[in-house]
Amino acid sequence: MTGQDWMEKDFYAALGVSKDADQAEIKKAYRKLARQFHPDQNQGDPKAEARFKEIGEAYAVLSDTEQKQQYDAIRSMAGGGARFAGGPGGGPAGFEDIFGSMFGGGAPTGRAGGPGGPRVQYQQSGGFEDILGQMFGGGAGRRPAGFGGPQQQRGADIEHKATLSFRAAVQGTTVEMTVDGRDLTARIPAGVHDGQRIRLRGKGRPGVNGGPAGDLMIRIQLEPHPVFSMDGDDLRMTLPVTFAEATLGTTVEVPTLSGETVRLKVPAGTPSGRVLRLKGRGVATTKKTGDLLVTVQVVVPQKLSRAAKKALEEFAAAADGDDDVRAGLAARAAQ
Repeated sequence: MTGQDWMEKDFYAALGVSKDADQAEIKKAYRKLARQFHPDQNQGDPKAEARFKEIGEAYAVLSDTEQKQQYDAIRSMAGGGARFAGGPGGGPAGFEDIFGSMFGGGAPTGRAGGPGGPRVQYQQSGGFEDILGQMFGGGAGRRPAGFGGPQQQRGADIEHKATLSFRAAVQGTTVEMTVDGRDLTARIPAGVHDGQRIRLRGKGRPGVNGGPAGDLMIRIQLEPHPVFSMDGDDLRMTLPVTFAEATLGTTVEVPTLSGETVRLKVPAGTPSGRVLRLKGRGVATTKKTGDLLVTVQVVVPQKLSRAAKKALEEFAAAADGDDDVRAGLAARAAQ
């Protein structure tokens, strides 16, 4: 868009909002209209396509705080009678009126020249857009968006949250979503983690004046699993075993996420907290397959039968004099 476009187009009217609308109102109006006039919903309708483009142009400017300030200032100039035309015979509503409306004074300091009215001369090498760039904080050589010919602008990125079951995250899945009135299907690769963001390039908001579209960022949120958790490409689980199994050793059936069970040997004398590894039973990605890490948890019985209690007392008596499990603890604590 050119500077003249900004003067002539009413972006607030395009979105159906007042000039005092905040960003939430502007965004809500844009989403509603984008859904209504989206080309996918109005195939073969050139009027709807033109309306959709108009909505996109309006939102691209009004959703950007800096551009919105520039647009409001320029529209204010236009409302006060300022125009780009000027020079001899141009009348009092010429180029210099812009500065008068901005600063509350008359024409900038210059010199009168020729018949037909005042002529202003500036000692700057830049043009009108360079002057406006300075007024809006751009500095010399920097032109605000909309001046000096059509300016391409990249569309805004959009973030969308996708909630997945633990199994779907491990195995990979597809999710369907509606973003700004568009129905999209996204492929989620195997092994995504909670809080991870997946970028879909070009699926964000459309660009302006032929600029590239923004990206869609999908933020993954995982539902917890009652047994398994993820650790990189590995899966983790806790395996309860009895005191006797941990002491004497045993072989147990361990469930996997695929639904199969595998046999795992628990060596004699395995303490609580030891991690045993099942190769190739973790997350299968395109690069590798992780393992299943099994943490042994020795379960202490809360109630004992009379016979079990007697047997345990006999065991304690027989083991009396064996290694002191707390040997050296006090000395280490005193260091």
